Amino acid sequence: MVKRWRSLLLLLSAAPLAGVALAQNLLIGQTTGVSGPVAAGVKENIDGAKLFFDATNAAGGINGRRIEVVTLDDRFEPKLAAENARKLITERNVLALFMTRGTPHTEAIRPLLEQFEVPLVAPSTGAMVLHRPVHPWIFNVRATYQREAEKAVTHLATVGVERIALVHVDDSFGADGAAGAMKGFDAARRKPVFVEKFDRAKPDLAPIVKQALAADAQAIVFVAAAAVVADGTKQLRTAGSRAQIVTLSNNASGGFIKQMGEHAAGTIVTQVFPHERSMSSAFVRQANDLARAAGMDGVTPQMLEGFAAAKVLVEGLRRAGNNPTRAGLQQALNGFRRVDIGGLEVSFSPTDHSGLDFADLSIIGSDGRFRR
Repeated sequence: MVKRWRSLLLLLSAAPLAGVALAQNLLIGQTTGVSGPVAAGVKENIDGAKLFFDATNAAGGINGRRIEVVTLDDRFEPKLAAENARKLITERNVLALFMTRGTPHTEAIRPLLEQFEVPLVAPSTGAMVLHRPVHPWIFNVRATYQREAEKAVTHLATVGVERIALVHVDDSFGADGAAGAMKGFDAARRKPVFVEKFDRAKPDLAPIVKQALAADAQAIVFVAAAAVVADGTKQLRTAGSRAQIVTLSNNASGGFIKQMGEHAAGTIVTQVFPHERSMSSAFVRQANDLARAAGMDGVTPQMLEGFAAAKVLVEGLRRAGNNPTRAGLQQALNGFRRVDIGGLEVSFSPTDHSGLDFADLSIIGSDGRFRR
């Protein structure tokens, strides 16, 4: 009997301590494709964000409270992304959602943000639909896909490429990238040699390869997930096409380079952050320093996106008061005016949630690294 009472007393005494420890954490929720076609890039996003979250927690957190990110795998499926978001909001009672991956996936959770008045910080998508009209609970950090795609096409036209094709996934992400590419064609006073889309769930690229050969395409702007671009490039090369492959920053990861394998070199990938080895940038230098301190060789573009996203969220939490709430975080973010995150300035207001507008081009070198 005495032994049983001692066990009960130990449980009762431990319970309040566990409750206090849990209450001290600032819970942030994330639904993203930990597995599935974008897993490689997602891992780098998460690793980059973790660098800054870990550094913040090691320095005392936010007013003594640690940041804890609860990540659920949606396998890059929009329906599951919405289900995960609902669980995080209603069951885990997260303070905010963070860095969802994918345009249709983020669109799927949009109604929940307004219903439960929860901020979503730094979705990993450059969809224009998340920028305009301004959604009161979505705070973008990275530039839009439309700007990236437009820049890619205008670059190709500037260097004398005449026969440019446009291939995109048949969903909101693909349509958004295609709209930007068409702006580029209009600006260059050219038309694509062909425009084709494919099913996201069951991509059949064989007809597109045939079209590329028939049109003798010199370049193909590929708006798609990494695995599809890699497979499409392999099919094109096997069929004899030497068309320049151009894709967007959703594929700016070391994982994408590995998926491309022997066909990686020469691929153009748009970027939305400074060069990952540009030590003249305070933002890049800090990320690299923390990565090396954690035993990594350095950072990738996708890690920089995660790093920037974490910096914006942490600064928002700092400004949200001693006891941050969902509404308080929204108000704090809306008050951002040229907030410096290391040489990059982020601004938000109730009428503008676009954050950064940086866009650039890179090419994968023969050494398997991005070069500007």
